[in-house]
Amino acid sequence: MSGAFFSHIKYKPDSQEQRIKEEAIAKWVARTAHPPRTVEDEEFINMMEKIDKRLTVPKKTKITNLVDQMYLAEKDSKAEHILLNLKQMVHPHTANSIVTLVEECTEEWGIPKEKIIMIITDNGSNMVSAFRVEEEDTSSDENDSNKDSDEEEEADERYGTLERTPCVVHTLQLVVNMVKKEQAIKRLLDKVRHLVRQFRKSSVATERLLEQCGLILIKDCETRWSSSFLMLSRLLEVKDHVTSVADTMGWDCLLPSEWQKVAILKDLLLPFAEHTKVLESDTCCFSLVVPAILDLRSHLSDFSLAHARSYRDVATLAQKMSANMDLRFSCFLDVSASNFSPLAAAACFVDASVSAETLIDNDNDDIQNLLSKAEEYITRSVPYQEEVTDDEDIRNAEVSEVPLQKRPRFRFFSAHRPSSKPKTSKASIRQEVQKFKESLSHANPEESGMDFWSSQSSTMYPLLKPLALDLLAMPASEAFAERVFSLTGDLSSGRRNRARITLERSAFLKLNKV
Repeated sequence: MSGAFFSHIKYKPDSQEQRIKEEAIAKWVARTAHPPRTVEDEEFINMMEKIDKRLTVPKKTKITNLVDQMYLAEKDSKAEHILLNLKQMVHPHTANSIVTLVEECTEEWGIPKEKIIMIITDNGSNMVSAFRVEEEDTSSDENDSNKDSDEEEEADERYGTLERTPCVVHTLQLVVNMVKKEQAIKRLLDKVRHLVRQFRKSSVATERLLEQCGLILIKDCETRWSSSFLMLSRLLEVKDHVTSVADTMGWDCLLPSEWQKVAILKDLLLPFAEHTKVLESDTCCFSLVVPAILDLRSHLSDFSLAHARSYRDVATLAQKMSANMDLRFSCFLDVSASNFSPLAAAACFVDASVSAETLIDNDNDDIQNLLSKAEEYITRSVPYQEEVTDDEDIRNAEVSEVPLQKRPRFRFFSAHRPSSKPKTSKASIRQEVQKFKESLSHANPEESGMDFWSSQSSTMYPLLKPLALDLLAMPASEAFAERVFSLTGDLSSGRRNRARITLERSAFLKLNKV
């Protein structure tokens, strides 16, 4: 009897129970982009009464205030990966418009340009133009790089001008798309697509395929990464069942020679799909870019040699893809290129899990030049201090006592590295860099670069550690930004985005669930 009585007594306005439920309603309103007036709707009030009779449903003014408080509070949070802004851009999407919105964001968050290491964008002409470094700035950088280390200024030089870096995954997919430009390969892919389309349009064929193997065929999509590989891979996985169902339907299927070429194409694209899956991850570091590109180049070289006689057209395609990769990724690998940036090499260098395998133990002249540029960049990017001269302290630096056996992570180009280490290593400018290089022989190959530096003493690497952590925080792609549009699609549909601040606030609260 008493329970029924108390169930109708409302919570006190300032009680914890009332406040918790009001905040829950406000969070639901904010992250679903519903208008605050929803809470005053009669049906909403009836629903909440059935859920909890003791709750007094707050008015829209109270909800609006709570949402604003939540927004401001979460802007001050310290999330590791956070969406700063999602802004609606009106046409035309010019370079100036893009730069203006970026500047609005950095000003709002109080981020000075010299604290931005790089900006990752796709390869659209407006993006390239928006963050193009002027020639006079480039010449200035070249002059600075030629200065002797003793002449460096004491001011913190990192990170210089705002630098655009192409999204690695977007660029890889442009290389992969070359398979659609070779006529012989294109004809085969068109025939595969026709077969896949027949199955997907026929409910009878789809049902029979499901009965036999429990799978359906995958159709490739222009906007889906690795979609051609996924289509070919699934087709080969259910090859026998597809042939059987096609026979019962009276459809033409692939010839034995065509099935073989489909398998060869899958082998060609497999490493690209594997590296794409890793590089598009939100947690993937920019340090994996250089080893991934080198691995893919070695794969294409090996592939073209292996199939030069039996499948000349596919081997030729591999050679063209290799040349295209060299051109598109010259900004990361070619130190003589006008658009070369040492960021990728520097990030690779400070990542203890890949540095030795990719750069230091590789006696290729181009790689050694890349290593030199990485070390030069690191030297320029830390505040100038007097060099430590106590060699005994350097030799007695703490390192692990038992070296661990390393396993090859990038199997294609690892096979081309020399079996023994070079007798001499490249001279470094700073002794901290040298100390780090010497410690790599004892590094745990299973430990990520970020974990390695987090465990290092700041007294051992007072200059290198902060910079290394910054470099290892850089992502390899802008995939996260594109996923934002998918996750917030419902927020920007219909009339919900009429007020831009509502869209920005809702996206912020939905993505940053701290």
